[in-house]
Amino acid sequence: MTTYLVTGCAGFIANEVAAQLIESGAKVVGIDNVNDYYDVRLKEHRLERLQSHDADRFEFVRGDIENQETLAELFEKHSFDGVLNLAARAGVRYSMENPHVYMTTNAMGSLNLLDQMQRHGVKKYVLASTSSLYAGQPMPFVETLPVNTPISPYAASKKAAEAMAFAYHHLYEIDVTICRYFTVYGPAGRPDMCIFRFIKWIDEGTPIELFGDGEQSRDFTYVSDIASGTIAALKPVGYEIVNLGGGGTPVSLNTIIEMLEQRLGKKAKVEHKKFHKADIKTTSADITKARERLGWTPKVDLEEGIDASVAWYREHQPWSSELLLP
Repeated sequence: MTTYLVTGCAGFIANEVAAQLIESGAKVVGIDNVNDYYDVRLKEHRLERLQSHDADRFEFVRGDIENQETLAELFEKHSFDGVLNLAARAGVRYSMENPHVYMTTNAMGSLNLLDQMQRHGVKKYVLASTSSLYAGQPMPFVETLPVNTPISPYAASKKAAEAMAFAYHHLYEIDVTICRYFTVYGPAGRPDMCIFRFIKWIDEGTPIELFGDGEQSRDFTYVSDIASGTIAALKPVGYEIVNLGGGGTPVSLNTIIEMLEQRLGKKAKVEHKKFHKADIKTTSADITKARERLGWTPKVDLEEGIDASVAWYREHQPWSSELLLP
């Protein structure tokens, strides 16, 4: 049985990645510190999904990738066929409030994993990165663009993690795929992301905090598609950076709000605020490389994905509406 280490397994994307790996017949060892950046009840809810599997298919470690001793014990105990590093401090704006933890988790945590990999001869590394690195670049964003001017501590920490991965590829011949994600959404999504926030605020009648005029747009990508692309990235590639996005069709936040209004049967109250200088106006992914190198294309369209997101929120009432937003 192939065995993979999936970091951040209580998180939104990593949880889906772990579930898909288990369903494919692999064993997953998941590690997560279950921090309180957002409501821990949601993280525990996701963990229950994985812990419903037999112990020979899923093993959970409540720990931190910043802790070198914890990782050393994990790598001594298991012979991993690959490491999928999805543990991260996410969110552009919060990275301005607490930049140090972004560097310690996103950069140092990544270094700790790579160091254990080279010590134990683990040769495949998949790193979750971000479209935030493309700020200021021409669209659609292609992987060859120079991304040397990150505009937030979050993006800078991810750039550091990418650079360290290349160094370990060069020095120790670790096969590396870096997946740059584009605005991931779906059931049990992160409460700090716009889809979840908008659903909750529209449903309870709370004004939506909209930074700018709402015409800023994103290349939304459904979580199961992102997860399947991340798993496809386990393929040997040498060293590659690959965009995983919805396919280059950005949708405005105003359109998202209208779609949610229709499904919830309620009118949104909108409170406009000044556009934040750390945000990107528009994102659009060129996914040619993902299609050609990984054989991956997204399957779930926005209408279907929004339906599933609202359905999850309603299915898990009342506690889904009680979740605290960061």
